[in-house]
Amino acid sequence: MFQEWDIPTPGSGQILVKTEACGVCHTDLHAAHGDWPLKPTLPFIPGHEGIGLVAAVGSGVTIVKEGDRVGVPWLYSACGHCEYCLTAWETVCAKAEFGGYTKNGGFAEYILADPDYVAHIPGGLAPTYAAPLICAGITTYKGIKQTEVKAGDWIVISGAGGLGHLAIQYAKVMGLLVCAVDIEDSKLAHAKRLGADLVVNASQGDPAAAVKKGTDGGAHGVLITAPSLGAFRQGIGMTRKHGTCVLVGLPPGEFPVPLFDVVANCITIRGSFVGNREDMAEALAFAAEGKVKADIELQPLSAINKVFDLEHDDVAARVVLEFAAA
Repeated sequence: MFQEWDIPTPGSGQILVKTEACGVCHTDLHAAHGDWPLKPTLPFIPGHEGIGLVAAVGSGVTIVKEGDRVGVPWLYSACGHCEYCLTAWETVCAKAEFGGYTKNGGFAEYILADPDYVAHIPGGLAPTYAAPLICAGITTYKGIKQTEVKAGDWIVISGAGGLGHLAIQYAKVMGLLVCAVDIEDSKLAHAKRLGADLVVNASQGDPAAAVKKGTDGGAHGVLITAPSLGAFRQGIGMTRKHGTCVLVGLPPGEFPVPLFDVVANCITIRGSFVGNREDMAEALAFAAEGKVKADIELQPLSAINKVFDLEHDDVAARVVLEFAAA
């Protein structure tokens, strides 16, 4: 539903961002449907990949100035002083706020933001291409880091769509051997164009066996981006002994873990939830250097209800809402 809202005024310690672009994420659908245990309070404005120019700053703000290009990401703010914040795990801070969920987000012409947590967009990186990176980009980049793989190791990227196509690029830049797994040949063909060394169609035969054969025993790291319990189950089977399987997708239901395999093969299963501010700067730097580029489909804000049909996975990569220039 479209509504007219007053342009907010930044208070002390806040900034106002004039939106230039905002990516659309499956999390926005979860928010709209109230799928998760912590539900947003209605009415709210979704969108956590908002990029724009700082239009006004409140008192006490020194870290950004008017005219700076910033992004307002999923991690809207955190307390800054708990054990998690002090060890760069602010994403799990008990007092964390989330853009487009507990705080109004980027499906609007203006966004209030906390200057301490905005992404600083490098010069030369267009807003429309930066937008997916402040959620999908940082999520996959951090997930790869959480596998603790090193250059020359094998990593499986399970799901070669909106998140996965970025993960493949980050993994190649990091010197990894990449196996892309998906159920659509078109996405696997795109994965090959992006540099994947091996592709496996999970709908044909035993994908875990195919991965183990192609990687000589399984991947050192597995990143599950697909929101599918089937992909989660297969991911464990694709993981090499003493390897790490990292989960970033959020399918509904309980994750059935093959305990014997996990214990006997000393496999680590790890959840990864977006990333911290240092991860954000690193993820954006790769894009600013031209080493990572999101595949995007531009749409106006007026098309958001149609765009939400991405629920049916008809979009090749990431939809970005483009706002008319002021």
